[in-house]
Amino acid sequence: MWGCAARFATHSRCGVTHAPREASVSATTDPQPAPHTAAPSVVPYAVLTAAYCTHAGFFNPFLPLWLKDLGLSIAVISLLTSVQAATRMFAPYAWGALSDRTGERARLLRWGASIALITSAGLWVNWGVAWLAVVLLVMFAQTSGMMPMTEAAVTHAVSRGGAFNAKLYGRVRLCGSLGFMLAVLGAGAWFERVGLQSFPLIITISLVVLLYAALRMPDVKEPHHARAGGAAPIGPVLAKPEVRWFFASAFFHVLSHMGIYTFFSLYLDALGYSKTMIGILWAVSVSVEIAWFSTQNRWMPRLSLPAWLVVCAATMALRMAATASLADALWVLVLAQALHALTFAAHHSACIALVSRHFPNTLQGRGQALYIVIGYGIPGLLGSLLGGQLSTHFGLASVFWGTSVTALLATGCAWVVWRKGVV
Repeated sequence: MWGCAARFATHSRCGVTHAPREASVSATTDPQPAPHTAAPSVVPYAVLTAAYCTHAGFFNPFLPLWLKDLGLSIAVISLLTSVQAATRMFAPYAWGALSDRTGERARLLRWGASIALITSAGLWVNWGVAWLAVVLLVMFAQTSGMMPMTEAAVTHAVSRGGAFNAKLYGRVRLCGSLGFMLAVLGAGAWFERVGLQSFPLIITISLVVLLYAALRMPDVKEPHHARAGGAAPIGPVLAKPEVRWFFASAFFHVLSHMGIYTFFSLYLDALGYSKTMIGILWAVSVSVEIAWFSTQNRWMPRLSLPAWLVVCAATMALRMAATASLADALWVLVLAQALHALTFAAHHSACIALVSRHFPNTLQGRGQALYIVIGYGIPGLLGSLLGGQLSTHFGLASVFWGTSVTALLATGCAWVVWRKGVV
């Protein structure tokens, strides 16, 4: 969710890197707070974010159900959905490094959207599992690469005077959350009435909209690239212990989310929930995500970034355990989905803030890409494959018990960061 899930999210605590922690989270770090002057410059980024998340809302929750509708087994479905995670192990960094070196994020986003749109035509024919794997591989290699470039472009657009404007970023990300929520609600009702055979058509239409949004992006080369004449080395940043502990906590935390991203819709379907209700439960999580992004400036300054990582990971362990044990009770699922405000929105805010802090300027694209590779690519691949094996041998509920354990590991990593005070 990515996610949007994956989405795609927003951010406090990423103000000036040398500012005190308590102050850096505040939106008041923006030296140009007037919304009238700031808003026009971020409108194309808000539209792009909304289009991307709308596509994700149509695609991610319903891809497993479409594959099931094609008659594929849970094991095969887990293999095909793991293709997305596999592309996140190389595509984001490749695209991110290229965008860092050229500064041409808008043009690269257009190329990615164009190739993904053309490739989506392959979904219209069923030539077997191998064919689907190739189509998904090419599509995901483009859309996965668009994620870090979009985040880097948005981060650049909302930064003022060297400070990350959390409030303005929240407004941009709010558009993405709204797009995802409307898509998942609309798709749930649509597929309930029309059937999943229309899935390829919906995906193609969503990619047309995404391409249009990319074409509307300002064709501007970011200034620091032109001045620097090349990308800064990333090794010294990765050598910092605080960066390594941060990525470890992100790895286990997002691995815990794989139960939701890959198996949640299948789990609910197996329990007898309708596609409309599945869409509604997805929408609950996005609704609280929207609420968080709209009000995060009230809450994020109250804790340090490492403390937020601890709180979010511990809440994730609770959420997954509740989903595994009490999913027959709708009210429990609603409450568990409502915890998405912490397990995704707050966590993602803290993560983007840390990436923005440790990977500034010509490191921005690669920093965002590393976050996606380590936080989504590797755990996504492992989560899909291991989850497929768990569900095959022990049932779908076992996936959520397993992700509850990985959330506890994420809590431990975040606890070390917090206690050492290294961030």
